[in-house]
Amino acid sequence: MEEQIQELKELMKDVVEEKNTDSFSTFKKNHNTRIIAITSGKGGVGKTNFAVNMAIAYAQLGKKVILIDGDLGMANVNVLLNIVPTYNLMHVINKKKTMREIIMDTEFGIKFIAGANGFSKIANLNVEELEYFAKQFSSLDNADIIIIDTGAGIANNVLQFVAAADEVYVVTTPEPTAITDAYGIIKIITTEIVDRTVNLKLIVNRVHSADEGKRISERIINIVGQFLGYKVDYLGFVYEDPAVQASVIRQKPFIVVNPTSKSAVCLKHIVGRIEKTEPVYNEGVASFLKKFLVKRRNY
Repeated sequence: MEEQIQELKELMKDVVEEKNTDSFSTFKKNHNTRIIAITSGKGGVGKTNFAVNMAIAYAQLGKKVILIDGDLGMANVNVLLNIVPTYNLMHVINKKKTMREIIMDTEFGIKFIAGANGFSKIANLNVEELEYFAKQFSSLDNADIIIIDTGAGIANNVLQFVAAADEVYVVTTPEPTAITDAYGIIKIITTEIVDRTVNLKLIVNRVHSADEGKRISERIINIVGQFLGYKVDYLGFVYEDPAVQASVIRQKPFIVVNPTSKSAVCLKHIVGRIEKTEPVYNEGVASFLKKFLVKRRNY
């Protein structure tokens, strides 16, 4: 195991030092990338919808954004974007396509990468295959923001993305089961990822008032602090809003369909708060990939 980890460290050292020419011509070279994983303790809390609309909100600020569907079992980001991916990450892993060939432009100003049900195959790649994938993935370092929509729950691939991201946003709702499951996923994250402090933040979706969002967040944050000894920050809330369901039916993000809706205003406010916080970069994409691959070997 130690030998494999050392190989991966040397591999990522080479990737960082190499001048990669297979990158997106519209992206500016050599700058930091903020990598955010969005997760939840259960399905049905609006996690994917939040991820999609947050990506677009960032693009509207002039950021270069890549949205990755990391829900490897029930991938549905493309449904909300109303696009049908021709290729996904498995085509890169199998060396059938380059990252440049699978990444998709969207009408909403963001780029999109489809996930793959067989992504766990990365655990069995040899060093040469890992090198190819690492070099391809490292070409994403020209983005300003990479948002990863993970699966819901505690599957290993969810923890992979969470362990490697700079920041992790946990989405919940006021429903008792969602609150319980939010605490559950935070507990798993804080006990399974023991080699570093995870930058955890909480988002309360589908609230009926700002006070409700604050009350729910304080309950979870206090319990996490008391029983897990871990600090979780409250990032904000999103109102329950019929505009959201209407946009899902139309397969158009609500921030585009109705940019002045309560949900859109809330989301823009959250993005504004994120922008005011100092990001934790740690080498950007190179750091993410190194942590992801090492964790994949360990799980």
